[in-house]
Amino acid sequence: MSIAKIIDGKLFAQNLRTDIARRVAELKDKKNVTPGLAVILVGNDPASEVYVRNKNKQTIEAGMRSFEFNLPAETSEEELLKRIFELNNNPEVHGILVQLPLPAHINEDAVINAISPAKDVDGFTILNVGKLAIGGDAFIPCTPLGCLMLLRDSVGDLSGKHAIVIGRSNIVGKPMAALLLKESCTVTIAHSKTRDLPSILKTADIVVAAVGRPNMVKGEWLKQGAVVIDVGINRITQPDGKTKLVGDVDFASCEGIASAITPVPGGVGPMTIACLLENTLQAAKNIHG
Repeated sequence: MSIAKIIDGKLFAQNLRTDIARRVAELKDKKNVTPGLAVILVGNDPASEVYVRNKNKQTIEAGMRSFEFNLPAETSEEELLKRIFELNNNPEVHGILVQLPLPAHINEDAVINAISPAKDVDGFTILNVGKLAIGGDAFIPCTPLGCLMLLRDSVGDLSGKHAIVIGRSNIVGKPMAALLLKESCTVTIAHSKTRDLPSILKTADIVVAAVGRPNMVKGEWLKQGAVVIDVGINRITQPDGKTKLVGDVDFASCEGIASAITPVPGGVGPMTIACLLENTLQAAKNIHG
């Protein structure tokens, strides 16, 4: 039994951020432009706070400007929309990200679609989603973009491969399927209502698991030599009472079947912020011609 190649997302993201820093320095030198990323956090969700701190740190390390707005949980939708309008019109800000989830009294769709599509570095506005769906140039949501980069690096030409995406969320599943279609894959989207998922997965050259169920995908479900991208991040309690992070894929059983697989942690996770920086740099270049 051969052991799968481990796809090292942490190393790939590190190299990508180094390359982004080089291109940011070039943009400063040639155009006197410093890309700026604004991140808005409403409330004090602990996981979101950690994520925003990491974004801020990595933005500065890449030579970009970081604008951080920590707003109280009781901030009104009107106040938040006003802040976004100000950032849309701020020439020093090239990318705007509103950290989700938002408090229950705020309409997420209204907030996301208030962001200028030219500064929508999360790729969540209706305009960018629509462009991606028809195969046009758009800002691509960061996690699917990271998955695609890892797949291209591991597989090379994706044309003609059968890819199965497990999960149909607007953040990962649907944009991932659109990206794989653009790469000329044959794409199947599976989800919680899919019948006989194990049989369907046996036909997949590529599996992208983004369903949010710990250790759901088993090795015996896979086609020999499949490439597995595990987007899931689930915290489970072990028999000794300690918790650990696991993906949507049962890594131990899949490692002997897959030809390449992302670990959790250290796989897709580190790619998300690196791709956010990539999108912010691209936004700055677009805005300044």
